[in-house]
Amino acid sequence: MASEFLKEDLQRLSTYLIENGFSGSTFLVTGATGLLGSLCIKSFLHHNSISENKIRIYALARSEEKVNSVFKEEIAAGLLNENIKFIYCDIRDPLREAFSCDYIIHTANSTASRFFITNPVDVLDSIYMGTKNILDFGKTCNVKGIVYLSSMEAFGQIANDKRLKESDLGFVDLEEKRSCYPEGKRVAELMCKLYSEQFGVPVKVARLAQTFGAGVSEIENRVFAQFLRSAVKGENIVLHTVGQSVGNYCYTADVIEGIFLLLKSGCNGETYTLVNEDTTMTITEMAVLVANEFSNGCSDVVFDISNASNYGYAADTKMRLSADKILRLGWTPRYGLSEMYRRMLPDLK
Repeated sequence: MASEFLKEDLQRLSTYLIENGFSGSTFLVTGATGLLGSLCIKSFLHHNSISENKIRIYALARSEEKVNSVFKEEIAAGLLNENIKFIYCDIRDPLREAFSCDYIIHTANSTASRFFITNPVDVLDSIYMGTKNILDFGKTCNVKGIVYLSSMEAFGQIANDKRLKESDLGFVDLEEKRSCYPEGKRVAELMCKLYSEQFGVPVKVARLAQTFGAGVSEIENRVFAQFLRSAVKGENIVLHTVGQSVGNYCYTADVIEGIFLLLKSGCNGETYTLVNEDTTMTITEMAVLVANEFSNGCSDVVFDISNASNYGYAADTKMRLSADKILRLGWTPRYGLSEMYRRMLPDLK
């Protein structure tokens, strides 16, 4: 059952959609069963449950089984009706179904670090071909707006600790398999810029800090979820790196509100970093925060870096991201790191 926090977020996002003139629009969302793709769709479905002027949704996914799992509550409530259509396809293939839409939110992407080193060609291919296919489709449809979800990993390895604006890019090691992901994201961002300039496609890039909060899957296994799961069980939080890499984070509903804002108010071809600057801290500091606040004093932070390379983690970086560019558009993140964890907790339980 959806937590009270998630219900609160969906109401917030539905209100935002109504107040900002999205009612009656048609959306295409890729990566429909991923965290942000599914939450975008759930916010549209919630909007439709409270508004007479419905949003029409086309949702791209690969697995009907996963759709039925991710949207089981919405199916039970009868919200998956004529206003939403799931299209099952591989994002690397051109979209062959004929329809038009007003807005596109392109979220489809792998987020598992281990997959980056076991299947690097697939990762790079899906980023490049998937983004090109969506931009071509948007060009054909004459859409009003597209947002492509990039990653803070596009910044690369940063040696200093100043707040980074979008153009402050660091080193990406092209000798490393795992670089398929950050380099792929850079290529996709460049492609968005070129489609905007050459074809007039109204695309904006949202370069995301690591995002979590209410709505995270109960089987989520990225590091932030592993930390909380260990703390709740009273187990030690085990770090497989030295833990000095600096992390940047943002709450799920804050990010989605930022995506909606960029669809309407972002400058075409531009990249915007979505981060709550108050969350910037080292991995060790975050682990200690989780142990202190969620384990009832039962968890310690310990280190086991003997097989660190097997986990596919990004190289240590000191990046501290700046949200100044999107803040100037009027975006305001609501939740800091402790509150992000508190609002995610019911989903992992």
